[in-house]
Amino acid sequence: MNGRRETFWRLLRLLVSDYKGWLSVSLIAIILSALSGVAGSLFIQRLIDHYIMPLTRTANPDFKPLLFAIGVMAVIFYVGVMATVIYSQIMAVIGQRIQEAIRDQMFEKMQSLPLRYFDQNDYGNVMSRYTNDVDTLMQLITQSFPQFVVALFNVTFALGAMLLLSPVLTVVSLAIFAASIIIVRWLTHHSARYFRAQQASLGQLDAFVEEMLNGERVIKVFSHEKQVQAAFETYNDALRNDARYANGFATMLFPIMGNMGNLLYVLIALLGGGLAIVHPTLITLGTIAAFLQLSRSFSQPIAQISQQLNSIVQAMAGAGRIFQLLDEQPEDDRGTTTLVKEGENWFWQPADPSQSRVPVRGDIQFQHVNFTYPQSKAGLHDLNFEAQAGTKIALVGETGAGKTTTTNMLNRFYDIDSGQIMYDGVAISTIKKADLRRALAIVLQDTHLFTGTIRDNIRYGVPEADDAAVLAAVQLARADVFIKKLPAGYDTEITGDGEELSSGQRQMLAIARAAIVDPPVMILDEATSNIDTRTERLVQAGMDNLMANRTTFVIAHRLSTVFNADLILVIDNGRIIERGTHEELLRLHGRYYELYQGLA
Repeated sequence: MNGRRETFWRLLRLLVSDYKGWLSVSLIAIILSALSGVAGSLFIQRLIDHYIMPLTRTANPDFKPLLFAIGVMAVIFYVGVMATVIYSQIMAVIGQRIQEAIRDQMFEKMQSLPLRYFDQNDYGNVMSRYTNDVDTLMQLITQSFPQFVVALFNVTFALGAMLLLSPVLTVVSLAIFAASIIIVRWLTHHSARYFRAQQASLGQLDAFVEEMLNGERVIKVFSHEKQVQAAFETYNDALRNDARYANGFATMLFPIMGNMGNLLYVLIALLGGGLAIVHPTLITLGTIAAFLQLSRSFSQPIAQISQQLNSIVQAMAGAGRIFQLLDEQPEDDRGTTTLVKEGENWFWQPADPSQSRVPVRGDIQFQHVNFTYPQSKAGLHDLNFEAQAGTKIALVGETGAGKTTTTNMLNRFYDIDSGQIMYDGVAISTIKKADLRRALAIVLQDTHLFTGTIRDNIRYGVPEADDAAVLAAVQLARADVFIKKLPAGYDTEITGDGEELSSGQRQMLAIARAAIVDPPVMILDEATSNIDTRTERLVQAGMDNLMANRTTFVIAHRLSTVFNADLILVIDNGRIIERGTHEELLRLHGRYYELYQGLA
């Protein structure tokens, strides 16, 4: 309950802080709309008692006063209609603007989140917050919330008018209202729980569908369609059950409240008619007619409130998931050292001007580094080594040994638990992350290209790069051979992560994308694993040029790619168990020798 209350007040603060003026106009329009409905009902008493009934008692009736009164009623209802149009349009505009602002905030927040968040949350679940949860929030702002407020004012004004007409009949109405409140509270309490479960189940289903779409080829290769269908039905059944209970309780509200209104209407007609017969001076026919109309104005808003409560509860569940994303802790970046360029040279510039800046060379030191993944014992243990500027460091070992984790520490995708990593003698924890990553480049095993031209993808890290720089990077990666054969060359459009290209071609573009950045430190994480042997030979020469005069970390399972490394680190369970050159490690006849001989 406290969570829903906090979400509601936070959403209300968001509305008031940015749209106070428009909300004020909308509130005035809502009040006018409610007042016009009640005023029209009260006018029925005057219309019957003062205009219609006197006409029945005279031989020569004058209809002009009646027509004038009907005209007044028309004006009252017209004001109500225009007020409804005004607040509806205002809330629709506000809803669209908030929808845009919320998505902007979510996307901006997502860019600041650490890699850990995306490792621990399904992409489909995150996407569900952008779509389903934002849509329910939009429904709340444009429809449910204004209708709820209108209903509240209608009930309040109708109750005041009913007390004015007949306190006795009002007591009967309040008794029915009290019973309605008990029913509403019981049903909304149960529906709220299932609406929250429904939003969570919807996110899980979206995550599963997204995962299966990405793995559709693998599914077909292994003829796994039936198992996938069964798994989908499990997620779909869970969503169906949650939605069935949520909507089951929700749909019970309106017919129950509608029938309560009908019951109230009948009781008022019976009691009002009895009072008019017994005490004709106490209550008039016009009063009964007006009160019956007001009873509708009283009971129908209660039914509307009960119906909108379910939409509000569902929207609160979605808003809670949105605010949960917005409240995630961003990457910890308390670094103050920046990367500056003077002429052709780069320097590490401390925030304290009294400290001298350090030339960027590419010297990397791991000093007793320890790291453990959240909720896991896997990680790194007492990593201690130095990669001197311009050297090639190879990280080898079995899958899951900790090779990629080591380079993730250097990028600060994760922060180490203890120890220190130094870049040119500067602790990377003191360097701003954006500047640190500008001094690094990485080519991953799984490449990712973006929608756009080949030229745009190559200069992704350096948008201002000219065509000469693009050409040099492409030639370095030996990608010019296949690019020239494309219909539009460098202007060929890539869509869907470059599905129209082979995996080797995509990898060469990723190498060119890293080359154009020209950083002092390069990380190659199985960079040639998706390239065939012939293509690998073409690329290897370019890779050697790419690694020249820069510090390079090479992660490789194929040991043929690391023979010429200056230092080979053999990692097992997050520890360095052997180190040396290729020849030195072979002479040890240890783990590296076993890997080389294919015995491990």
